[in-house]
Amino acid sequence: MKQPRATRRTVMELVGGTIAAGSFASLSGAAQDDSGDDDSTEGDELEESEYATLYEEAIDGVVLVQTSGTDHEEGIGSGFVYEDEYIITNEHVVSTVDELDIQFVEEDWQSATVVGTDPYSDLAVLEADELPDYVESLPVAESTPDIGQEVVALGNPLGLDASASQGIVSGINRSLPSPTGFNIPAAIQTDAPVNPGNSGGPLVTLEGDVVGVVFAGAGPGLNIGFAISTPLAERVVPSLIEDGTYDHPYLGVSVVPLTPRIAQANSIDEPGGVLVAEIAPGSPADGVFEAADQTALVEDELVPVGGDVIVELADGEIPNQDFLSTQLALETSPDETISVEVIRDGERTELEVTLGARDEL
Repeated sequence: MKQPRATRRTVMELVGGTIAAGSFASLSGAAQDDSGDDDSTEGDELEESEYATLYEEAIDGVVLVQTSGTDHEEGIGSGFVYEDEYIITNEHVVSTVDELDIQFVEEDWQSATVVGTDPYSDLAVLEADELPDYVESLPVAESTPDIGQEVVALGNPLGLDASASQGIVSGINRSLPSPTGFNIPAAIQTDAPVNPGNSGGPLVTLEGDVVGVVFAGAGPGLNIGFAISTPLAERVVPSLIEDGTYDHPYLGVSVVPLTPRIAQANSIDEPGGVLVAEIAPGSPADGVFEAADQTALVEDELVPVGGDVIVELADGEIPNQDFLSTQLALETSPDETISVEVIRDGERTELEVTLGARDEL
């Protein structure tokens, strides 16, 4: 077994029990009143206790993932315990490894095996030889958090063990670019600092519920972070545990947002929805939808004309591309026949399409 590079409890000890992360610096100093007393105010004590309590309660379920591949270069990621038996992390953390070890909060090292991976959602499930007795799984939220809700990213940024960074949920229903050619839908945006090494760790609320699996693919120093939402993870992970893979629904259309200029060119009164720009031959959409087959010049901009405008899918409104991806990912399944409402030739029309499954990578 590999030896730990640093004691995971050291971060807590060095700051006398407060969380050692740059985002928490304002919580470590004691406030002074006008009389010169250096005791913290009651509000500061409550805030400091809230974060420290969260850390202490959640960190036992967070692990460091250490990998080595065929080129003998070591990689570092994060993960968290799920259902008292498995460990969730990112697919890109473990996709090409020959050896895989995980480290728990009390410095226990264990070998682990990959149970299943899904490159489309960048999720993977691991199984350790044996979880230590003190380790408990983290509860997973069933719904998407609210914008503005406080969250904490737990993990190992840049290989710094047992780190925590605080922020808020900055946005939801984001689409993350992926090497697969498909975006990861329903993602969460946060301003909690995350960096390489955080990948696969949990994004948790102040109540300790996991709302996302951190995706640190954007790189350091951008002051923006992302996480794969737990509603998506809760669809993918059980299948990875059961079968090692997950089948994503596939429609087979390429769409563009219905901007005011595109709406004008297509004689549509109000912008909203997505215009079908292309249809993949042989896909479920082939023969059901109509794609734009002309262009027009509107205010010096060449825009597509013709084709269906998708405004509703599987009983969910589709105001933009991100909502289309999210609705497909969270509300539909392969081989399911769904209704799709489109605007075709100026009239609302209801179509039916039977979804397929994406090809395995």
